[in-house]
Amino acid sequence: MPFFKRTKRTHSKTALLHHSEQTEQTAESSRLSDRLDQNLHRIREQTGHSRDIIIRTLSHMFGSDCTLAVIYIDGLVDTLTINHSIMESLTSKDFDEKLHHTSNPAEILSIIKNRFLSIGSISDFEHVESLISAMLEGNTVILIDGSSRGIIASSIGGEERGVEEPQSQTVVRGPKEGFTENIRTNTALIRRKIKSPDLWIVDRKIGRVTQTDVAVMYLNGIANDKIVQEILNRLDQIDTDSILESGYIEEFIQDTTFTPFPTITNTERPDAIAGAILEGKVAVLVDGTPFVLIAPITIFKLFQSSEDYYQKFDIATFLRLLRIISFMVSMLLPSLYIAISTFHQEMLPTTLLISLAAQREGIPFPAVVEALAMEITFEVLREAGVRMPRAMGSAISIVGALVLGQAAVQAGLVSAAMVIIVAFTAIASFVAPSVSIANSARLLRFGFMILAATLGLFGIMAGLIAMLIHLSGLRSFGLPYLTPFAPFIPSDQKDVLVRVPWWAMLTRPTLINRTNAKRQKMNQRPSPSDGKK
Repeated sequence: MPFFKRTKRTHSKTALLHHSEQTEQTAESSRLSDRLDQNLHRIREQTGHSRDIIIRTLSHMFGSDCTLAVIYIDGLVDTLTINHSIMESLTSKDFDEKLHHTSNPAEILSIIKNRFLSIGSISDFEHVESLISAMLEGNTVILIDGSSRGIIASSIGGEERGVEEPQSQTVVRGPKEGFTENIRTNTALIRRKIKSPDLWIVDRKIGRVTQTDVAVMYLNGIANDKIVQEILNRLDQIDTDSILESGYIEEFIQDTTFTPFPTITNTERPDAIAGAILEGKVAVLVDGTPFVLIAPITIFKLFQSSEDYYQKFDIATFLRLLRIISFMVSMLLPSLYIAISTFHQEMLPTTLLISLAAQREGIPFPAVVEALAMEITFEVLREAGVRMPRAMGSAISIVGALVLGQAAVQAGLVSAAMVIIVAFTAIASFVAPSVSIANSARLLRFGFMILAATLGLFGIMAGLIAMLIHLSGLRSFGLPYLTPFAPFIPSDQKDVLVRVPWWAMLTRPTLINRTNAKRQKMNQRPSPSDGKK
């Protein structure tokens, strides 16, 4: 037995030595050469001789045979920055006179870096991988013949969409700016609202091929350190070819996969992200998408809108309760109609029962088939309205709904009451401020319809109990999904179903933030003056 152990150790040591030798050989082969022509040849080979790789060569500089190359990718750079801050400096007569006395490439690069480039961010590199990565980010690379090092000058630019009003989360009162596809623009929008040095950003690059920039933003001293570390650990475990949108990240790091309810929410509003960060939550920004992730969350957060905090507390409370009721209506109304009309007709007033019976006279299908057909038809119309060109989408969805609904009633395929039920259900589904929770209602609606058709109201109640049990078991980065109702936290009820006035919101959510829970000082309730001095 000792012999086998010794043999195993010897093999492991040999493997480690072999791996270290391979690593050293790879690092050595990836280093730049001191010959400019070889470096340019490697760049052209690794980029497939792509025509958007611009290589500008400056020969016979500094009164000698010294050659310098400026390399960048067309479309990813700011052309004005390259022309005025790089090329103009390198081709000026003053530049040539200053370096006329030296022919040492390393010294020339140092003088270029420290004295002549009027760009904010400049760094050195000595590997081809660093060169390629810098160019793909939109930077400009400067190489010189005779040196195995180079300079990376920041010149990120190119065409991008400006800051516009969010399309998916509009408000009547509040900021009209929304995130863009540029991650640095998005971090700047958040920093404009939270001007604190404690707003920390941790950057990651995820995706072996796409090398997508991902940023984790949080307030140091307010965010829970364990939650921040857990998010970073889950991001570091992602090993995939591509990250093209924040939805990729969401599915990789969420707690539970097989649930219709979102455990991470997203928004394209900077003010919503700023408010979440100030509560102790963590934001995850992904380059290339305007939708920023927020974690951890509770189900009640999905019914809150940014506008709730810009209006009076009583109006905000009414609208918040209206959203929750609309969510329940969009999930349960068709199933309630099926259950009552099929099993529990005695619950209806006689006049209404006679009216419904007269409408259903001659309808060849049971109520569940009728409801399923109408719901599927509406889902098809809604999806068609989204995918059609914008100029035609709304017209087709409205005309299609009117024409199909009216024709179906006249043909005796569905009842008029069913058309009303489906239409009101569809309207109620658009009330939720979060698209993700509205999609949850869309999926659960069909399950409740089948339960109602088989077991009536008993099936609906059984489904609600099963859904409640499922919700009580969900977690969002360790935070119970039904917080602050389960577990019940009295101090956190001020911003759940009811939104109390701002002067009464003294503390942040308890389970999210345990280090710096105090939000503001006490006794700020306004007291009108009686006019006496």
